Formats: sequence, C-alpha cells, structure tokens
Amino acid sequence: MSGAQAPWRGRRLHFIGVGGAGLSAYARAAGELGAQLSGSDSASSPYLERLAADGVLQAVVGHRAGNIPRGKGVEVIYSSAVPEDNVERQAARRRGLRERPRAELLAELSALARTIAVAGTHGKTTTAAMIVHALRGAGLEPGWLIGGTPGGGLPNAGWGAGDWLVVEADESDRSMLSLEVEVAVLTGAELDHHATFASLAEVREAFRSFLARARAAIVVRDEPELLALAGAARPQQASRRDAAPAEQAGFAPARAGHAPALVPYGSGEFALTAGGSRFCWRGQEVRLAVPGAHNVANATAALEAARLAGAEPARAAAALSRFGGAGRRFELLGESERGARVYDDYAHHPTEIAATVQAARTLEPQRLIAVFQPHLYSRTALLAREFGSALAGADIVCALDVYPAREHASDYPGVSGLMVAEATADAAAGRPVYWLPTFADAEPVLRGLLEGGDVCLVMGAGSVDQLARRLVAR
Repeated sequence: MSGAQAPWRGRRLHFIGVGGAGLSAYARAAGELGAQLSGSDSASSPYLERLAADGVLQAVVGHRAGNIPRGKGVEVIYSSAVPEDNVERQAARRRGLRERPRAELLAELSALARTIAVAGTHGKTTTAAMIVHALRGAGLEPGWLIGGTPGGGLPNAGWGAGDWLVVEADESDRSMLSLEVEVAVLTGAELDHHATFASLAEVREAFRSFLARARAAIVVRDEPELLALAGAARPQQASRRDAAPAEQAGFAPARAGHAPALVPYGSGEFALTAGGSRFCWRGQEVRLAVPGAHNVANATAALEAARLAGAEPARAAAALSRFGGAGRRFELLGESERGARVYDDYAHHPTEIAATVQAARTLEPQRLIAVFQPHLYSRTALLAREFGSALAGADIVCALDVYPAREHASDYPGVSGLMVAEATADAAAGRPVYWLPTFADAEPVLRGLLEGGDVCLVMGAGSVDQLARRLVAR
C-alpha cells in the first residue's frame, strides 16, 4: 500500500483526543503515510505515551487554543468524546480551519486499501487482532487500525506493505457507516451505547447498514437474527449462485448488482483447556492460548476473514495458535505480593463480563475475585441488574464507582456503582460483595484478600487498569 503515501505528504493534521484507543491509531497511520502530526488530550494515557516513545507524535496534555499549529491548511481531527465547545475546536473555527470528525479520516484511510472491517457489540478488538496475526502469519503484510494493541508487541495501528487493511468498526458513534468495506465481519448485536441507540431495533438497523457496505463478502455468526441482518443487507436480485458462501480465497470485489458472498461461522465442537482451547477449522487443528468459548468464536470469524483475503489456511491456523491476546483483553499483568494472578480485561457490558468470568474459570483458580468499574452512568442505570447477575459468577466481587467518561453525575442523580454492588449482592447467594468506590478504598482491601492460587479479574473500559497494575507493582 506504499503508493497511497504521496497525497498525504505535506498534510498537517492536528488530533484532539489523540490519547484514545481509536484516534491514536488513526494518527499513527496518518504519520506512516507522511502527514505532519500534532495533537492533544485532556490527560496522559498508555496510547499517548507509546506515540511519543515510538517517535510518532509528542502530544500535549491539556487542551489549549495554542496547541493548534500556526498557519493555514491545518486539518483539525477530533474524537467523538470531544464536545463542540472544546477550546481547541473553538479556536479552529475562529481561524477558519477545517474541523473533521474521526469518521471522515477513517473513511479516507479505508478507501486506500482492500478493507476487512470487524463490527459487533462484543469481540471486535480481539477478532480484528486475530485477523492481523493470521494474515501476518500467512505472509500477507496487512495494515491495521484497531481500538487496542493486537498483541505480539505491535502497536494499535500499522500501515502494511500488502493489499489489505484490517479495521475495527465502531458502532458507538456510527463511524462504522463511513467505512469503505470489502469484507464485513459481524460478531454480534446487542443493545449498548444508549446515548446513540434508543432500542435494539436501532442497533440492528445500524449493523444492517454496515453489512450493506460490504462489496465482496459478509462473515457473520451463524445465528438467526444476525443471518437475517446479513440477508437484508444483500441485493434481492442475487441469483442462487451469487448467494452461496465463498469457497475461493483471494476473490475479486463483487460487481455492481451482485450480492456479496455470505459466510456464516460458528464455534462448532471445541474443547476448553486450562487458559485456552482446541478445535478444528476447515481440516486444520487450532490451539488457542487465550481462554473461553467466546474466543473460539472470535478465532473462527478471524480465520474465515483471513481465508477470504487469500491466507493459506494452515499458516493462518498456526499463527492463531501463537496468538497471546490483545491488550486489555484478559491480559495477564503479573502476580500480587502473595502470588495471586492479576488479569486486566476491557469487559464493560454484562454479556462480556459473563463470558470473561467463565473464561477465568478455565484457569481453575482457588478463588475468583472479580473487580468491576462500571463505565458511564447511562449504561449503569439501565443495566445494573444484569451487571449484578454476571458478576455473581465470581467467588468474591468488588464493585467500584462509575467511570464517567463524557457524562456528568449531576445528569444522573442517584446513579452510582453502589447500584451494581447491590444487584450483585442480590444475585450472589451469600458470597462476599464489597462496595469500594475509589481506588484508594479498593487497593488495601484487595491486597489483603489476594492469596496464592487466586485469580483476580479486573474489568472495565475506564481507568481501572491503573488499579490492576498497582496490585502487581513491587
């Protein structure tokens, strides 16, 4: 994809909110394509620190009008978490600079390559990361834009020398509907992001629109509701031959008026092992070193997408056997002072929490201690009871207060992490549940609880990974 670089040389891009998982990836890709970069965020983050360490971008912590470089022609790119009244966005408007949501830049990037886009309420990051590893293992040198580090020491974005680009397609701000897509992957559809979607019907319609963007193939989990979305997304005039699943790898994009190939996938038969699994896919034995039945499904989706992109199945399957997990997805951080294994996971929806707790059970811990930081007041208010049921699968639960992100407590009176703690206590059948609002409250309690043989599972999409790292710090 090196030929795409020329138009980017000389472009000046300023990123507001560049410390986030998504925008930091887009900045990294734009830099590799030759653009001049600047950026800022309200606070430091691991993504911000890695951009600086890799020499990509030395971003400013704190929003100020003076952060935007002088001169004309600066394009101001902002994340979905940056409001219209942000001081830098206001300064850009006063100077007559072009303001662009991240979705616009993502659309540009996806148009430069043959794009595999992975969407779904759960499993996007891990599935996209698996596709990257499968394609790299098959020698196809893909690019990638992922809302998390894909493991193996790789950053969350890279611009490969091959034809393919792997993108995590985000529904939270509908940016997935800006993508140029050749192969669309859908892992599931549940109601989430309540500020964007008022109902499950709206969520499904958004995913149907996403699948309709696929020019060549749709890879979708073999479930009636998802297959219905895929069917509705495909042209009705397609012939029976067009509608058959693709059996050839390395296909050309579908012609106008012809339906993309529909490729259903399922977990099939598999065996869970301590911290992993094994299963067969298209005659290949696959052994995963990441736990849980949900990762069998993620891997199957990834392998189908990689096959469609031309990856030789045996090499793709072997590459996934070496996959150690994406960042903040059941990531082993180390051991506590007394030998408990501490894992960090991004789970922030009840379905994700239940799957992660079940996966942790395959490690056969003496006790499973779940620590959860709810993400957003709106999600907490609507799903507190479901969070409680999911967390109750652990032996001990510690509930923290809400990570507000872009929301304000004053807009949600009475909503706090205590709602989750109470719901968990109702479902836990007498097992201990702790309400520990702050990290300062939680850290000494957890240090006292954790013992050798325990597994401590720290979950949430906010800042809770900081607490997890404190538990393993010496």
